[in-house]
Amino acid sequence: MSLLWYMSTNGASTKTSLHAKVPLSPNGRIVIPASIRQEMGFAPGDTLLMDVEDGVLSIESYAARICRIQKEFAQYAKPSVMASDELIAERREEARREAEEFERDRERWTKAEPLG
Repeated sequence: MSLLWYMSTNGASTKTSLHAKVPLSPNGRIVIPASIRQEMGFAPGDTLLMDVEDGVLSIESYAARICRIQKEFAQYAKPSVMASDELIAERREEARREAEEFERDRERWTKAEPLG
């Protein structure tokens, strides 16, 4: 296993890159080396999520996935508006429109001449 440090192109941040070569056991298990578990913040009993994309296996903790997704969606958040309040208001408006539509349809049905 090797530890590799490098600077990003803008020089603002330092990233750590760890590499390991590990065997795959006959029953399909791998052991994640301690240094990588420590770097990733993995602890015994953690739920890990695995994805394969273009033949590359990615592993991250459930907590890390949630944080990553929250960061990705943070750009869409409106600072002064709670998403739940916005959703509730949208649903109430939708319910109001449906009630109006139902009432219009009911009035049409009661004014229509009976069949037969």
